[in-house]
Amino acid sequence: MIGTSSDQAVAVPVHPLVELDRVHREVYLDEQVYQQELRRIFARTWIYVGHESEVARAGDYKSTFIGTQPVILSRDEDGTLHVLLNRCTHRAATVCQAAAGNSSYFRCEYHGWTFRNDGRLVAPTFSSGYDKADFDPTDFALGRVPRVDSHRGLVFASLAAEGESLREHLGRAAEFIDLAVDLAPAGEIRLGAGSHKYAYDGNWKLQSENGVDGYHPNFVHSAFLETSGLGGSIFGPGSSGRAGALGRGHGILDFRSVMAPMIRAKLETPPGAAALARLAERLGEERATEVLLANGTQGFNLLVFPNLQIIGCQIRVIHPRRVGYSEVELYPYLLDGVTEEENSARLRTHEAFYGPSGGGGPDDVEMFDRVGVGLAAEGVEWLPFLRGLRREEVDGEARWGHVTDEQPQRGFYRRWLELMGDRP
Repeated sequence: MIGTSSDQAVAVPVHPLVELDRVHREVYLDEQVYQQELRRIFARTWIYVGHESEVARAGDYKSTFIGTQPVILSRDEDGTLHVLLNRCTHRAATVCQAAAGNSSYFRCEYHGWTFRNDGRLVAPTFSSGYDKADFDPTDFALGRVPRVDSHRGLVFASLAAEGESLREHLGRAAEFIDLAVDLAPAGEIRLGAGSHKYAYDGNWKLQSENGVDGYHPNFVHSAFLETSGLGGSIFGPGSSGRAGALGRGHGILDFRSVMAPMIRAKLETPPGAAALARLAERLGEERATEVLLANGTQGFNLLVFPNLQIIGCQIRVIHPRRVGYSEVELYPYLLDGVTEEENSARLRTHEAFYGPSGGGGPDDVEMFDRVGVGLAAEGVEWLPFLRGLRREEVDGEARWGHVTDEQPQRGFYRRWLELMGDRP
């Protein structure tokens, strides 16, 4: 039964800087809060570290971060995936400098210690200096992230040895990941088209909030939306699109109802009918139609708490480098089982809006920088998330509102409170 949020009173932990409908400016500025986020969120939840296609062959690896901790996603010669701490067990230098590559070994350039791609230490250099009574190579393997799991090719890792499973963590976000991946006739996506990165002088949460904020596009991206003719239909007051908090901090902008008439019209064309038939071979016609209406590239924006977003045809990863500095990586993904021309069209669509000279991505970075400057003003201490508060609908763990409402942001901070609240 769907009811209004005012019908239900749900107890949540308390924190002096975050309430259910507003956050204090210090939540973006305070170094102690930032360090607590690294320990209580990034070190305890499941964090996306890469896609299986990035480490498809034995010896493939990718270096990345969990919070600020450097890690290596690697596949050993037996085909097993590992997430290793990128830190030599001798004097702490990183052992992998490249963003990606293929190697059976990682070598620390400081003192020459060499490790297998499963983390085992081969031997210390000049090993005669180590007595067996003092030194056992098995004690000096690279640190290993204790839990690694994947969903539809997306690899997540958790620095916590115990806790909820990945499937529990994903909750209702999993169904939207499935919609995106199922658009591939072969049932798999792959990252092989490269990536681009940008940085901004601001807190990491600004990007997590913004990717599922349907209130800003008509203003921040007005030039692009006016030329495309999509602004009012998707993000205007009369839009049938929805904003949702899916539970567990995950958020969604759901445009499927807006895009459905256009997609259905395309399915009536010979190319559209062929695409439906191709997808129906694996999924059946009902599911294939559902997936095509979701569209994979325009159907929704998904936030997987805390720092992963699937938007358009990209996987976006937000890295908290410092309390006031963040880096973002965008990986456009390709569909297995479609033509090269179709994948090329996806890349061009991605570049047009999200690329370095695109019509949308640079706009957001400008806003993040402006927010960073504005947060220095001490006269106004709180940032409100009040839009749609009195008209949201509750559906189990999820809460829904108009596409311009702030359900995703309130849902994000509800989970933030669960992990950060009621603690010194």
